[in-house]
Amino acid sequence: MTPIFGRGPSLQFRLFIAVMVSASLMLADSRLNAFSDIRYLLNSFVSPIHYAANLPRTMFNGMYERFNSRNTLMLENQRLKQEMFVQNSNLLLMEQLKQENSRLRNLLGSPFIRDEKKMVTEVMAVDSAPYTHQVMIDKGSVDGVYEGQPVISDKGIVGQINYVGAHNSRVLLLTDANNAIPVQVVRNDIRVIASGKGHLDMMQLEHIPTNTDLEVGDLLVSSGLGGRYPEGYPVGYISNIDNDNKRPFASIDLETTVEFDKLRYLLLVWPTGSELTPKEMSDGK
Repeated sequence: MTPIFGRGPSLQFRLFIAVMVSASLMLADSRLNAFSDIRYLLNSFVSPIHYAANLPRTMFNGMYERFNSRNTLMLENQRLKQEMFVQNSNLLLMEQLKQENSRLRNLLGSPFIRDEKKMVTEVMAVDSAPYTHQVMIDKGSVDGVYEGQPVISDKGIVGQINYVGAHNSRVLLLTDANNAIPVQVVRNDIRVIASGKGHLDMMQLEHIPTNTDLEVGDLLVSSGLGGRYPEGYPVGYISNIDNDNKRPFASIDLETTVEFDKLRYLLLVWPTGSELTPKEMSDGK
């Protein structure tokens, strides 16, 4: 019986033929470059498949790089903002220190300060009572402070000590309604009394006859009478004169030279010739 399908060459023979053909083709391609065009066409057909297969990886890498770049930029931006904030705060502090240094230099180099022994002090607190003008300073009895001691600034008379603690004291400001100071007019040496009226920038002259030679703009300084305040320190300028013929005395307002709402550094003054303790000398220069 004849089989339907005839037998072909054996598997070994077919393998040998395939190996020989492959070797011949490789030899021909390596020696004669016979299949370069075919290889080029095959690579051209296969390259879209390579791009498609590599697309997810490329997209992931791009997103990862963008995320890292954005995150890095955000962190860098945050760091720069923090550094800028710190630098700005340092600049503010430097500006404040510069202003404090300028105030201290003005205070110690004020032309109103003469031979009196003096000590720099700083305002610690301000009395919050509406009709009481007092401030607390950081010097007390251990520094040689005493009740009634005059207190000045680089602009003039500030007030006097009315309470002394061990390490702090209270200053009664000139503008307090319970305070008064003997003054004299620089222009003509007329002596009068200036008293507080409860306003931080205003005082008043008391019991001044209407015919007294006073003018708006006159500078009044401490006269030294009574021995409480040293002589020659500015107190204020006459800002208003109200002469009413129906009254025996004129109403005169005085604008203070000291800005009492901006007090920070003050000077405690000892009369010339007084003795200070060693601690006072070291603190008070």
